[in-house]
Amino acid sequence: MAHPGTLPVPNKEAIRKVIQVGLAVGANIADFTEFDRKNYFYPDIPKGYQLSQYKLPIVSGGSINGVELTRIHLEEDTAKSSHEGGTTLVDYNRAGVPLMELVTEPVIHSAEQAGEFARALQQILRYVGASEANMELGQMRIEANISVSKDPKKFGTKVEVKNINSFASVEGAIRYEVDRHIALIEDGGAVVQETRGWDEGKLETFSQRKKENAHDYRYFPDPDLPKLYLSKLFDIEAMKKEIPELPVARKARLMSMGLKEDMTDIIISDPVVAFYFDEVTNGKDASFATLASNYLVADIFGLLKKENKALVRDNFPTPVTFIILLEMIGKGELSSRGAKDLLPLMIADKNIDVKKTAEEKGLIQKNDPALLQKIVDEVIAENPTQVADYKSGKESMFMFFVGQCMKKSKGAGNPGLFQELLKAALGN
Repeated sequence: MAHPGTLPVPNKEAIRKVIQVGLAVGANIADFTEFDRKNYFYPDIPKGYQLSQYKLPIVSGGSINGVELTRIHLEEDTAKSSHEGGTTLVDYNRAGVPLMELVTEPVIHSAEQAGEFARALQQILRYVGASEANMELGQMRIEANISVSKDPKKFGTKVEVKNINSFASVEGAIRYEVDRHIALIEDGGAVVQETRGWDEGKLETFSQRKKENAHDYRYFPDPDLPKLYLSKLFDIEAMKKEIPELPVARKARLMSMGLKEDMTDIIISDPVVAFYFDEVTNGKDASFATLASNYLVADIFGLLKKENKALVRDNFPTPVTFIILLEMIGKGELSSRGAKDLLPLMIADKNIDVKKTAEEKGLIQKNDPALLQKIVDEVIAENPTQVADYKSGKESMFMFFVGQCMKKSKGAGNPGLFQELLKAALGN
């Protein structure tokens, strides 16, 4: 708010995060950068200028999802304006907080492409730890510059839709504006360059203020902030090595292991889940990875949702206990039913002894052929009518016998072994 006697200070950690994002998108990191004053008069900036970057941003170039980037720079966030019933309320609590702004080249040609780009950007921000980028909490906002033109070599008059807070709204606002521009032009009117907002209730945009051009902002270097030589402040090469495997490469790797695309998309959508999955499957084979993905997405996610718990690492079973559970399933020591009974206990108690608990609760799968053969003989002897039906060609009865065997073993018998013994006993 530019109170007398105060001076701004650049946030080093915010600059580091902007560099990390730049490295993740294959951009150029500036050696020399500085901050500028962007001059304009609006209630959200009482001092009359915003600290931003213009000619010398921290990051330039790069691409996401094939969309070329112009720049990524750091600026101060402004106050929050709320418009209700003809009145504007201004909240200055967030003013001065460091804000990363990413600008694309004008190469996006559809609402769907814009939505896909925004989702990919959110994933990258989360993977490198720059932000949780939760749009509902205002941690990431999107501003779309939209224009239409019959001539593919020329741009029409652009309109900017500000502060959009969901992917669906981004796509909706772009579609609405494209239709509005085309209707205006076809009716003989002209599009006015302006800033507009998105009304979530009416699903339409509304005018906020006439849009200035860059020269109207009268940018000049801020005299209160130091010039920065980034290579002296950060070890850029070391930072490159810290960038984790990003979603596109991670997806290709997981699918090469045999995971289905829909399952892979769920796992890579959240870096917390992706890093956890990697820890569990590190050094394991494809069948183990498939088993892990099924139990993670179907069972663990389902349990956490049922208990209204977030998908955070602290709510998952520890990687060690989850690995033991999966190995027991793979060896046939634990049935699917037994695993489902153990998982809630593993989520509740991080120090659980999985094998011991399974034994105490009678969940260990019985694989003793002699013991299971005895159960098979009993089931066949107790169901002569069903045996006759099966032998007369009613093959659907086979799963009835499997079910009876599982019931008799209290779910502890190996269903695969039961099937083999039943086929032999029934003469099939």
